[in-house]
Amino acid sequence: MNGVEHEQCVLATDLDGTLIPLPDEPENQTDLRRLQDDLQSARLQLVFVTGRHLESVLAAIPQYELPLPQWIICDVGTTLVEVVAAQDEGPTPGSLQPFAPYQQHLRQLVGSWTVERLSERLQSISGLRKQELEKQGPFKLSYYAAAEDLPALTARVEQLLSVEGLPYRVIASIDPFNNDGLVDLLPHGVSKAYALQWWAQLQRIPQTAILFAGDSGNDLAALCAGYRSIIVANAAKSVIGKVQTHHQQQGWGDRLFVATQAATSGVREGLRHYLGSIQQ
Repeated sequence: MNGVEHEQCVLATDLDGTLIPLPDEPENQTDLRRLQDDLQSARLQLVFVTGRHLESVLAAIPQYELPLPQWIICDVGTTLVEVVAAQDEGPTPGSLQPFAPYQQHLRQLVGSWTVERLSERLQSISGLRKQELEKQGPFKLSYYAAAEDLPALTARVEQLLSVEGLPYRVIASIDPFNNDGLVDLLPHGVSKAYALQWWAQLQRIPQTAILFAGDSGNDLAALCAGYRSIIVANAAKSVIGKVQTHHQQQGWGDRLFVATQAATSGVREGLRHYLGSIQQ
C-alpha cells in the first residue's frame, strides 16, 4: 500500500505521452481498459493535467476512449474545470465552464493586464502570429513563430515584460508535429503544477495522497512538487535524472516510481506500485 489510503487518493495525470496510448505500444490499449476498472475499484479521483486547450481535451476523451475525469486542468494551468456529467455521457465543450474561484484568483494575479491589453502591447514585436481562437484563453495568450526565430523573439518578449513590469511570463517550445515555434504567455508563476497545487489546497488533499503521472519537461514542476510521482518509461532520460536528483535532495524515499513500461501501461504499473490491491 505504501502508505496511500484509497479513500483520499487522486490520480492526476498528463495526457500526451502519458495516459493516452502510444500507437506503437499495443499493450497500452489493454491497460487503458483495465485502468478504468482500477479507478473504480480503488475509488480514485481522476484529474487530467495537460497543456492542451479544453476543446482538445474533450475531443481526446472519446477519440482515445479515456476514462472521464472529475476535474480537468488544461491550457497550461490557466483553466480549471469541474466535470459534471453522467458516466455514460461525455462532456461537451458547451457543458463545461472554467471553475469560477480559480478564474477569480488568476484575475487577481494579473490585475488590469488582461490578455487583450497584453496583445495590443505585443503588436510592436513582428514575427508573432496569433494562434487559433480556441487555443487562446482569458489568461493565456498564444502565438506561432518561425522555429529559427524563436530564441530571439522569446528574448524580446521577455525584455518587454521585464521592462514594463507586466505580470506574465513566457513559455516557448517547438511543436514536435510540425516544427512550429510556439510562444505562450501565462500569468507569472502559473503552470500545470501551480493549478494542481491550488486545486489540492482547495480540496484539502495532502500532497502524498496525490499520484502524479507524467513524461516530459513540462511535467517537471509537478513531478518535483512532493506528490507520489510516476514517470513512464518513454520519458526522456534527462527528465528522469532531474526528478530523481530533486527527490534525493529533498530526502523523499517513497515518492518516486520510474515505470519500466511506456505511457498508459506505465501509469498502471505506477498505480500497482502505490496501491498494492490493483491486480496485474
